[in-house]
Amino acid sequence: MYQYINKFFLLFLFSFQIISAQKPQKPNSAEIYNQIQKLNFLGSVLYIAAHPDDENTKLISYLSNEKKARTAYLSLTRGDGGQNLIGPELREQLGVIRTQELLEARKIDGGQQFFSRANDFGFSKTPQETLQIWDKKQVLADIVWAIRKFKPDLIINRFDHRTSGNTHGHHSASALLSLESFDLSNTTTAFPEQLAYVEPWQVTKQFFNPSYWFYGSQEKFDAADKSNFLTLQTDVYYTNLGKSNSEISALSRSCHQSQGFGSTGTRGVEIEYLEQINGQKSKLDLFDGIDTSWNRVVGGKPIGDLITKIITKYDFTNPYKSIPNLVKAYEMIQLLDESHWKTIKSEEIKNCITNCAGLYLEAVANLQAVCPGNTVQLTLEAINRTDAKIKLESITTFPEQITTTQNRPLNNNIVNKISIFIDVPITSDFTAPYWLKETGTLGMYTVKDPEDIGIPDIIRNNKIFFNLNINGLDITIEKPIVYKFNHPTKGEMYQFLDIIPEVSTSFQEKVILFNNDKPKEIAIIVKAGKDSIKGQLQLELPKNWLVTPEKIEVEIPKKGNEKIFQFLVTPPALAGEIFAKNSIIVDGKKFSSEQVNIEYPHITKQQVLQPAESKFIKLDIKIGPQKVGYIMGAGDAVPASLLQMGYDLFFLDPEEITAESIASFDVIITGIRAYNTIKPLVNKQQILFDFIKEGKTMIVQYNTPNLLAGVQLGPYPITLSNDRVTEENVKVRFLAPNHPVLNYPNKITQADFTGWTQEQGLYYPNEYDPAFTPILSSNDTGESPKDGALLVAPYGKGYYVYTGLSFFRELPEGVAGAYRLMANLISLQNRNTETVPNTKP
Repeated sequence: MYQYINKFFLLFLFSFQIISAQKPQKPNSAEIYNQIQKLNFLGSVLYIAAHPDDENTKLISYLSNEKKARTAYLSLTRGDGGQNLIGPELREQLGVIRTQELLEARKIDGGQQFFSRANDFGFSKTPQETLQIWDKKQVLADIVWAIRKFKPDLIINRFDHRTSGNTHGHHSASALLSLESFDLSNTTTAFPEQLAYVEPWQVTKQFFNPSYWFYGSQEKFDAADKSNFLTLQTDVYYTNLGKSNSEISALSRSCHQSQGFGSTGTRGVEIEYLEQINGQKSKLDLFDGIDTSWNRVVGGKPIGDLITKIITKYDFTNPYKSIPNLVKAYEMIQLLDESHWKTIKSEEIKNCITNCAGLYLEAVANLQAVCPGNTVQLTLEAINRTDAKIKLESITTFPEQITTTQNRPLNNNIVNKISIFIDVPITSDFTAPYWLKETGTLGMYTVKDPEDIGIPDIIRNNKIFFNLNINGLDITIEKPIVYKFNHPTKGEMYQFLDIIPEVSTSFQEKVILFNNDKPKEIAIIVKAGKDSIKGQLQLELPKNWLVTPEKIEVEIPKKGNEKIFQFLVTPPALAGEIFAKNSIIVDGKKFSSEQVNIEYPHITKQQVLQPAESKFIKLDIKIGPQKVGYIMGAGDAVPASLLQMGYDLFFLDPEEITAESIASFDVIITGIRAYNTIKPLVNKQQILFDFIKEGKTMIVQYNTPNLLAGVQLGPYPITLSNDRVTEENVKVRFLAPNHPVLNYPNKITQADFTGWTQEQGLYYPNEYDPAFTPILSSNDTGESPKDGALLVAPYGKGYYVYTGLSFFRELPEGVAGAYRLMANLISLQNRNTETVPNTKP
């Protein structure tokens, strides 16, 4: 009989069996052999750190592929606070991208993935600050929850709990909380509400994974006393895979494309070190004193003996010959009383059985996206590509749980295709990251269902269960519903089936500036999620903001089509800002969500639903008539803000920059990390310096010091550092109060630095030529002043500006003061030239 698994187990299982929606997994004979080997290892390791890309992929790959241990990475955050080298997405959308990059990495190195509810709010200098913004109790509860679910024998911390303040505050906090969880996870009075779903669990050992980074250099680490460290020789060459451990690790690491962590695989000696900080002592091996064989389970020894026999007799040319004994082992596992390893190994062995059979199962929808209440046609494919005896008994749709009898023998290499229709329940949730569905705080996501906490990916409820009989054994295999199509250059492409709203709306601009009392046309984009959309669109504004008309009748005949509708909005007399919302009423239902699709080649397509809103700012701002050339940086959204301000803006291709091509511009601005990421730009420096000398302005936004490789950023020497001010609303001191940057055309005051988001700035210069005038100074609590946030130097007839201020965050967020200050930078050449003597050539 086929058993339907309860919700908790389904979610737990899904949390570590990630199915690629880009391509179905089709393991080769060597990979199947490795899967069978893993059946005989009953040990687990949980690696804990703060962010995506913090994990040591060399160690995760080694533990998973060489030791054959269940290995998981618990990243406390989803990386929302980082920068983005591949696109404009920041904050929550960047967190969605980095989540998927982690999942792709785990598919390569063999690990599993978990998260807590902690929100990556940006760089933090101390764990004390971090734990003031995170809800310490909730994050600690999430770590304990992950431990109680995963039941690791070992925990390995990426960071050192004893180095608080010497690294990112999130890093130290992850180690401190992990240390605290060691005993709490086995304490019944700690988070007792969890015990309705899981049992207390005592981790046996806990380690810290040191590296040269913690010592300041490789030389210092090489010279350090490592006598109390456990040494792991991770330079394994997997002959059946044709790759070294480091090569696998590099492929995994390279999944973090948004952070620019492409890595090159290496070969030869590789050593990892572990310092034990808790638990039963290890002498020679990580798992010293821990029985990782089937003997740790009562009645398990015969199972281990049988699996050893399967491994010994494995036929690489005919893996299906292992099926009878795998089936027998599965049946023996079902007789065990123990539940933890019984559940895990049952799923693992089912996977081995189907892979040995070359069994291909898929459920393909005729649409990629569908609304609740609609019907979808599915084409189911089932094919056995060996001589294994397999029958497709029935199929079951979920969540409807409608079973259709099939009784189809799956004969060798004979494809079976079945066409069915499923109704998507009218009560279905829209596809979206579950951690974004509820309003959270600066430091924490809100997850309504406690059983969902830690699940890495979007929870997709629409799936098909294939109920099979393999060599006399009834097995149910779950498959998600996918959509596939043929791309003319990439070939067969896969995406998940998404449940979408009947209609979605969005403002064409996320920030809209009103710099006078005149009305503006506001564009709203309406997208149909189904055919024949008819409704009434409206703006939702305070009474002192006037909008005409009150409503617009909307009619869109075809699904997927978009139309733009215009409202005329008149701002109030006084300066201020609001979040404007829009909504549309269709068939008596109100829709007010914007649909954002995130698509990059290296991750699965993601749908994010967010409130359809825009920031309206009535702003006291003056701008000049400058013509601006912009060199795009990495993940740069600043140009859209400059266009909002009203500037005549053009994008420049660094490779095509010549003295003649840029002569007509008044100002050239380089985007964030432009010198880190655009090699041709380095070769154009003299042309740009000559541009300044002729009476123009160049504004360079922040770069990171570690990727400059001797680049001369400015016409005078300037040295970048790791200095940053993370307390975004800390007081700013004006070092040059009479400088035009603070006075023309807008008078900059302390009020212009209120309401900044995430951080004031980063990677400030700490050494610079006397030609530069430092304009601003600020510092985080308890630190020395940082004076390099904004530097201005006259050069010839013009001006060079370097700024580490986080304009790339503030402008897209609609921070009024950032707009006013940027306008002054752009207007440097329009000020009274007597204010700052121009003494340089």
